[in-house]
Amino acid sequence: MPEPEYVTVMTTTDSEAAARHLAQSAVERRVAACAQIDGPVTSVYRWEGRIETAAEWRVLFKATAACYAVLEAHVTREHPYDVPEIIALPVVAGSDAYLAWLRQETAQ
Repeated sequence: MPEPEYVTVMTTTDSEAAARHLAQSAVERRVAACAQIDGPVTSVYRWEGRIETAAEWRVLFKATAACYAVLEAHVTREHPYDVPEIIALPVVAGSDAYLAWLRQETAQ
């Protein structure tokens, strides 16, 4: 399978304000063309040996694969968590017009 040209990148955070900050700052810096926020969602996970349950807000960024490393560094730097979830998923298809817009909005 060829390397993806586009990715969606997901993270979660502990507040709507933090999610808005991550989304807006990534779009402002052109490391993502768009970011969608949803939540709260309920997350269940093991942290430091204990099972935790927390309300979180999910941020889904749309970017080119070429922007991924810079987007990851941005999220890591701006995120309030010590170990933030940062997961990239390949976009295998999309409308030509949308993907052209995505490229244009992330052009450095």
